[in-house]
Amino acid sequence: MLKILPEAIELSDVVFEAVNNHLPIVALESTVITHGLPYPQNITLAQDMESDVGKYGVVPATIALLDGKVRVGLTTSELERLAMERDSHKISCRDFAPAIAKKWSGGTTVAGTMLAANMVGIKVFATGGIGGVHLQSGMDAGKRSFDISADLGQLATTPMIVVCAGAKAILNLPATLEYLETHGVPVVGYGTDEFPAFYSRSSGLNVSSRADSISGIIDIAKAHWSLGLKSAILVVNPLSEDEAVDGAKISGAIHRAILDAEKEGITGQAVTPYLLSKVSELTHGESLKANLALLRSNARLAAQIAAGL
Repeated sequence: MLKILPEAIELSDVVFEAVNNHLPIVALESTVITHGLPYPQNITLAQDMESDVGKYGVVPATIALLDGKVRVGLTTSELERLAMERDSHKISCRDFAPAIAKKWSGGTTVAGTMLAANMVGIKVFATGGIGGVHLQSGMDAGKRSFDISADLGQLATTPMIVVCAGAKAILNLPATLEYLETHGVPVVGYGTDEFPAFYSRSSGLNVSSRADSISGIIDIAKAHWSLGLKSAILVVNPLSEDEAVDGAKISGAIHRAILDAEKEGITGQAVTPYLLSKVSELTHGESLKANLALLRSNARLAAQIAAGL
């Protein structure tokens, strides 16, 4: 039976039924809907990801805030409302309390989605790319970055399988991997020994282990948690060769986008949406196409893992 939850958390009927009957569920984040894509691409993607998960007999649970309620599982009309909302908040772990108290609506980040999903007992989560340690530019280049995503802290403390295409390519990937290592988060490459660079397959960085099957991923997760370890298992799933974008092209676009963000004074939670949008503009939509492909690919892989669990 479902444990007693905080009053602010509400489950859709479908998710409530799945939790009570121990059916496989995949959590899906919602900042990609509210801050990652324009309408109507955002609602189309959200529906496609839920459909992809459902094809494996798994229940999709998109998580978001609506009028101060943490909604685990959204109806079609709620997804549509979220996709069209103009004043949505970007909600990470620190933002839940004010969001609930002030009755905000908005999309949950990787960290925020993990927090809510873990409360409900969902063990598998699909996203595009995790947040990480940000690159420094201008006068701060070469210095230690203190702009570190809350996603990393949540990965270090939440026992969940998180499927992604690596960290967002706009980030400092070596520093992000170093943080994950320091905090004991296994980074498992699905069919790869290399950490993917989100839009492209190659980063030149190694994962901590490799799994070539769904059962291999599940075996690693079970062994990790059997030792009493509480961190997530980060499964990185590279794009296929024909869907990935050339690494040099992406690197050039990212460098230009970071300089533009600095000139315009973009800071805090606004940085990632700005950079992703700018990179898409500079690559003439190639990065956006890759982003959509990797989100759906990760949803399918997560569904297979959830079914296996």
